[in-house]
Amino acid sequence: MTVVSRIARNLARALIVLFGISLITFVISHVIGDPLGVLLPLDAPSSTRAVYRHEMGLDRPVGVQYLQFVADIGRGRFGDSFLVKKPALALVAERIPRTLLLAAAGMVVAVTVAFPLGILAGYRRRSFADSASIVLAVAGAAIPIYWLGLMLQILLGVRLHWLPPSGYGSWRHLILPAFCLGAFLAPVTMRLVRSGMIEVLAQDYVRTARAKGIAERVVLTRHACRNMLLPVVTVLGLQFGQLMGGAVITETVFSWPGVASLVVQAIQSSDFPVTQAAVIILASIILAVNLSVDTIAGMLDPRLRA
Repeated sequence: MTVVSRIARNLARALIVLFGISLITFVISHVIGDPLGVLLPLDAPSSTRAVYRHEMGLDRPVGVQYLQFVADIGRGRFGDSFLVKKPALALVAERIPRTLLLAAAGMVVAVTVAFPLGILAGYRRRSFADSASIVLAVAGAAIPIYWLGLMLQILLGVRLHWLPPSGYGSWRHLILPAFCLGAFLAPVTMRLVRSGMIEVLAQDYVRTARAKGIAERVVLTRHACRNMLLPVVTVLGLQFGQLMGGAVITETVFSWPGVASLVVQAIQSSDFPVTQAAVIILASIILAVNLSVDTIAGMLDPRLRA
């Protein structure tokens, strides 16, 4: 399979997935509540409700609303927010860079922690380092991300005053949420690196390199780590969606003004345009990352092209 055909096939699959996401988002948005209950007082007359419903397009059949929704997505339009009367796409686009910054910082923290510990645990199998890594991985996967965020706020932010407990501004505001988000991804990554190292170190080419008298450092870096890296990076890229999911909780706990916290506010107020715009854009970013990782992996490893 050529690279072009592989990309075309993945693009077709991504469009199908995006269509399904748009349908699910539209249905859920109309199930979670009525925006008029937030915008208007409970004793508002029915005539006023009818005017608002007509202006928002909520008086049309649901099928017509969905077709209009899909057509607007094709034109890059999601309508205006029901609450602030601004384009929903502009509100989401304003917050997207902050969420991507937090996700990138969390990914850096996860890789920085997981790769050295995973390599050491795989290289020193059944040692104290391996056992300690297992304990850390299990503990990290068991600790709820919101509890860890609250404990970091109380300890480092409120009691010790080392870092800002919440908010957005300088680079110091990024440390706690990035560490919390990185701790969410690090355990899985560390176990994956460990498994990859154990598998690679058992291969014939590693034993051959050692039999030739090549230094252990060279065997570890040039032979083991290099061949372990591709599948780990591939899975790490596919876990970007989980990282964005963890950002929803992290942004809420640390009052980080990203798109995830905007989605929570929009859902609570039944702001359909903002909710739909945020979900579709985040889904598009995740699909783009997965598509890029899959394409790059196929270009680097010919075995994955079949």
